[in-house]
Amino acid sequence: MNMTFESLSAFAASWGSIYFAVMFFAAVAYALWPSKKSLFDRASRIPLSED
Repeated sequence: MNMTFESLSAFAASWGSIYFAVMFFAAVAYALWPSKKSLFDRASRIPLSED
């Protein structure tokens, strides 16, 4: 198998897009998971709290 720049570029474009889409949906699922609500609510109040 002869690896040319064009074939490597096509491979990176297709699988890279799939990889980033999976990572995006994993991050969205993590952020919207119901058990994480209290963690994110506490984190959202940090800038407003005084030490």
